[in-house]
Amino acid sequence: MCVPLGLNRDMRSDYHANLRQLAELLHAMCEQDRTAISAATYAVVNADIEQAEAALDVVGQVEEMAQRAEQEALRLLALQAPVASELRRVVTAIQLTGHLHRMGALAGHIATSARRRHPEHVVPEPVRPLVERLGSTACAIATSAAAVLETGDPYDAAGLDAQDDALDQLHEQLLAAVLDHEWAHGITAAVDLTLLGRYYERFADNAVEVGRRTIFLTTGETADNWAPDGE
Repeated sequence: MCVPLGLNRDMRSDYHANLRQLAELLHAMCEQDRTAISAATYAVVNADIEQAEAALDVVGQVEEMAQRAEQEALRLLALQAPVASELRRVVTAIQLTGHLHRMGALAGHIATSARRRHPEHVVPEPVRPLVERLGSTACAIATSAAAVLETGDPYDAAGLDAQDDALDQLHEQLLAAVLDHEWAHGITAAVDLTLLGRYYERFADNAVEVGRRTIFLTTGETADNWAPDGE
């Protein structure tokens, strides 16, 4: 059946409005990831059970948002036959949902570490400043990723790699401290810290993937093929 021209325009307008709402949901997920990693870091550094529970509550919200985002993306795929640019936005949204969901889950692992060891500290006193820096760097990466999701700027998206490098250096310092022959805080603390470092590293890696997906969404090229200023 033929669709009247005006009705077709209204349908496309509604479709684009739905795409914008989906993008806003993804941006909100990233902001919640930032809140979760901040609270989880405070919890492990300070043995704060209330902040651990608060972080886990936020992670639960992220999981619910991820389900909504996936359902909405699938609905948009089934609703109409999307043109190439629309299809790229929907498929990218599905990929972004996975990365943002994993960021929340990793923050949840950190918070769970604090809850599991409470009232004892997960992090021995000498390395607490280092773990605080890991947390603040992860929070900064999440902040940048949220900004990229809002603006779609491919240059800012590419800049997430540099922040990830900074976190990787902190992760290496944490591993070096744990493996140092003068380590005097036992095997349990060493294992906990090794896992914590890995959680922070993976959190940042997924934030970088948010940037890479945004580059593809904005430019139509993969992050590996796109180069700033035509380099």
